[in-house]
Amino acid sequence: MRSNIVFTILFCSISFFSFSQTNTSDNQMKWIKGWTNFTPNHKDYPEPEERLPNIINTNSYLSNKVTYLMSGNVYVTNNATLTIQEGTIIRCDTEDATSLVITKGAKLMAKGLKTHPIVFTSNKAMRSRKSGDWGGIVIAGSGKINSPAVSKVIEGNFLPQYSLYGGLDEDETTTEMSYVRIEYAGKKINESKELNGLSLYALGKNSIINNIMISYSGDDSFECFGGSTNMKNLISFKAKDDDFDFTLGYQGELNNILAIRHPYISDVSGSFAIEIDGYDKKEGFVSSESLSNVNIKNSSFINLSDEHNYQHTTAAISAKNTAKLNITESRISGFANVVSFDNSYQSYKDLETHFLLENSIFNVHSTTVLKQYNSAINAEKLLRYNMYTNTFQNAKDLFTDPFDEKNPKFTLKDSGTYTVMQ
Repeated sequence: MRSNIVFTILFCSISFFSFSQTNTSDNQMKWIKGWTNFTPNHKDYPEPEERLPNIINTNSYLSNKVTYLMSGNVYVTNNATLTIQEGTIIRCDTEDATSLVITKGAKLMAKGLKTHPIVFTSNKAMRSRKSGDWGGIVIAGSGKINSPAVSKVIEGNFLPQYSLYGGLDEDETTTEMSYVRIEYAGKKINESKELNGLSLYALGKNSIINNIMISYSGDDSFECFGGSTNMKNLISFKAKDDDFDFTLGYQGELNNILAIRHPYISDVSGSFAIEIDGYDKKEGFVSSESLSNVNIKNSSFINLSDEHNYQHTTAAISAKNTAKLNITESRISGFANVVSFDNSYQSYKDLETHFLLENSIFNVHSTTVLKQYNSAINAEKLLRYNMYTNTFQNAKDLFTDPFDEKNPKFTLKDSGTYTVMQ
């Protein structure tokens, strides 16, 4: 009788698991339709008609009746609000260093619509755009960071008077961004200075970031430096470095996020779908309660690798400096490993305390968990209550149509190759 009960519970758990995964994947395909563009180099955008000033110090409005040129760094200062109408196109100069910087106290209101997204893109002609054509969008808030210094300076070669971020205002509304595409931004200046597609510095929890697609970033797509804003419906497409990077005590929730990587697109230092640091090791931290702590639900981290190039992949997740990460109802496919931990995690108990992957599916070609400490305890136990493929599977074998150039589909196929991790 006891064995029958155990079998029934296991069968019901697997059935519910498969049902929830299929429905989650189907729902995901719904939210990416209508406003995304997976072939931005084939888009013929209109020529710029008006150049943005490099200093915006009063409330300003960008109309979708005009195509704008952003040339050189554009700073929104003096507590001003920059409002961008749905459907507006901002083309960015590739000759001069070009970024949009929302300085501390200022605001960005960029609320596109599903049918009329706001687009930031390269000013190069169709089919000649490339990663790192321009800098990116930088938003500096007044929220908390996990650092002995209450305020810090944003990365990049920006004017020092406009470069501070951080404070004690956890409830601040620094920005509202929705239905925005950011294309061909991001670049590595040097090992300590990087420009990402979207850099979020200490944003308060009342900021709104949703329905954002970042394509072909020359560095990270999204990076959060502290702050506590929740985000949803985010896409990183073929970034050179990390897709989602969290550091300096960022604490928030992400729902419906998609990272699509290619094995031949990577930074020399290694690139991950998720890179998370608990704090800046050079400076130390305020308290263990202030470590980066991220909860992710309904995510797909997919490297488009196959039997010919999978050896070029790294781990899907890199966790450093005792950061905390919980991932549920998600899919990890095409990477070498599920997660890699640095030496700040010194025991299996540390791993269990700081990391959770649950009700998810993974498909990797090497050791599932990489750790730095020595222990007789099998670290793969960390991934129990998930499903995995017995052998490495190509993306086309697991997902409906991941290689379609215009309309890729990442819905999971029904498969009999999954095994439950016990």
